[in-house]
Amino acid sequence: MLTVRLPDGSQRQFDNPVTVAQVATSISTSLAKAALAGKVDGRLVDTSFLIEHDVDLSIVTDKDTDGLEVIRHSTAHLLAYAVKELFPEAQVTIGPVIEHGFYYDFSYKRPFTPEDLTAIEKKMVELAKKDEVVERKVLPRDEAVAYFKSIGEFYKAEIIASIPADQAVSLYTEGKFTDLCRGPHVPSTGKLKVFKLMKLAGAYWRGDAKNEMLQRIYGTAWAKKEDQDAYLTMLEEAEKRDHRKLGRALDLFHFQEEAPGLIFWHPKGWIVWQQVEQYMRKVYQDNGYQEVKAPQILDVSLWEKSGHWENYKENMFTTESENRSYALKPMNCPGHVQIFRSNMHSYRELPLRYGEFGQCHRNEPSGSLHGMMRVRGFTQDDGHIFCTEDQILDECAAFTALLQKVYAHFGFTDVIYKVATRPEKRVGSDTAWDKAENALIESLKRSGCQYEISPGEGAFYGPKIEYTLKDAIGRMWQCGTMQVDFSMPVRLGAEYVAEDNTRQVPVMLHRAILGSLERFIGMLVENYAGALPLWLAPVQVVVLNISDAQASYAEQVAENLKKRGLRAHADLRNEKITYKIRDHSMQKLPYIVVVGDKERDANMVAVRARGNTDLGVMTLDDLLQRLQNETETK
Repeated sequence: MLTVRLPDGSQRQFDNPVTVAQVATSISTSLAKAALAGKVDGRLVDTSFLIEHDVDLSIVTDKDTDGLEVIRHSTAHLLAYAVKELFPEAQVTIGPVIEHGFYYDFSYKRPFTPEDLTAIEKKMVELAKKDEVVERKVLPRDEAVAYFKSIGEFYKAEIIASIPADQAVSLYTEGKFTDLCRGPHVPSTGKLKVFKLMKLAGAYWRGDAKNEMLQRIYGTAWAKKEDQDAYLTMLEEAEKRDHRKLGRALDLFHFQEEAPGLIFWHPKGWIVWQQVEQYMRKVYQDNGYQEVKAPQILDVSLWEKSGHWENYKENMFTTESENRSYALKPMNCPGHVQIFRSNMHSYRELPLRYGEFGQCHRNEPSGSLHGMMRVRGFTQDDGHIFCTEDQILDECAAFTALLQKVYAHFGFTDVIYKVATRPEKRVGSDTAWDKAENALIESLKRSGCQYEISPGEGAFYGPKIEYTLKDAIGRMWQCGTMQVDFSMPVRLGAEYVAEDNTRQVPVMLHRAILGSLERFIGMLVENYAGALPLWLAPVQVVVLNISDAQASYAEQVAENLKKRGLRAHADLRNEKITYKIRDHSMQKLPYIVVVGDKERDANMVAVRARGNTDLGVMTLDDLLQRLQNETETK
């Protein structure tokens, strides 16, 4: 007799070993029909998995996150099956699940075309409708190698040959197609109903540029058609909002091959940058931070002491001078420790908060670069707080409250909070880790935040909170962080004089609100689709004359706006007013002011807000009041 314990607390007993599918059938026919996989004692398995002893079991359906992953994993295999049906000479390599979908890499004698992609997707639909059973079998490693060599799948044979000889491998078969996989998979191909192939790309075998270039096919798969439709709509919207295109169209910034991973800021874009930096500088000043500036280049010996050289040197740019080796800083923390330890501090000075708009460089692989979202040169709104263990909670709570306020000013109110706890490999005592983790969790509770725990995802030196923003079309962006560090102050010799006159090592809190300013500005451009709020817009108001007769008045209005601190200019081009309005509307300006003879004679202005909203005629003072109120309230 074996006992199966279910998530609702109920139990089912069986006289003999039983499969996950059979347990599902014993509960209800509808559950058996919906079952995609099972979770046995926390491990994801096929519905054909045989339960031979007492276990905890949950049935996985398409309503579960795990169920969606099983669908995507199985759809990747369906893609490979379809490719082999249409292109028998193609060799399959690997096909993992990724965010929102999957990909599969193939070796084939010619490049696949968009027409091929259409044919492959059509074949996938055809194969799914056959509802073929997906069967799992286990073979000794060498037998599996021999099998794949016998069918001409030499990449698969190479993968399996790299597995230790004493390990068996699992294979999955659906119809005429067999693939190497850990699983689990859906019980039959008929469970795969909602999918779409997205694009073609190149990928080196095993990620090594010395190897053959393979062809990668990307796809997406979902449990429900409406979910896929929403995702595809989001992608279309994201394409329209692409900061790289908008940067060019709005004359903000651009990128070029001569400076990979770096940004050319145009005057308008640099105004946006300055607004963000000046705002954050005020945040520093109002919240007890002292702004500092550490060197851009430091001797390698310091990076060795901090631990970065051992763990991060492949991502660091280096240089030499007079027989000494230096590295451009990839982060600001070691420099801030040097500033702290340049003087002996008393416990009465703690917490001591340093902030820096520190320019960092990281030698990111060229294939990972993506506009402003992944760069090689960036500036962080970086801050480090030196404090005692007893001060961690208050500092973290104050930081979360501050971060929420800042995000709201930029238009982000949907924040996701995650606490990453101690990893297996770490430094520091369990007591210190307990105190740090509890402080991070309690700080979020104080701030009224719902949070998730990410077990084991903390850094080796301490736990952290990760703050993720959701933008206007539902995309997630991890920006802010609060990290507790027990390691670096010790490694770099930071000390303070405690109340009992002993020398103690401070706790170092690494914190950032925006993270990379470049990336955050890219996010802002995409979140607002280039239509930045008034306080951030590089040009806030343009004044248009209808004819030369109002040119002088238009210039006067623009000058008055500028004197009141607004970013304004007059467009006196000899063009039709409808053309000028349309031109500046395309530039997504917040306000367009039009002056004709009537407005000039009455000392008034006609005002249009972004979105072609006619606000009517008003005095300049009324317009100024409106603009100032909007700017101040952000």
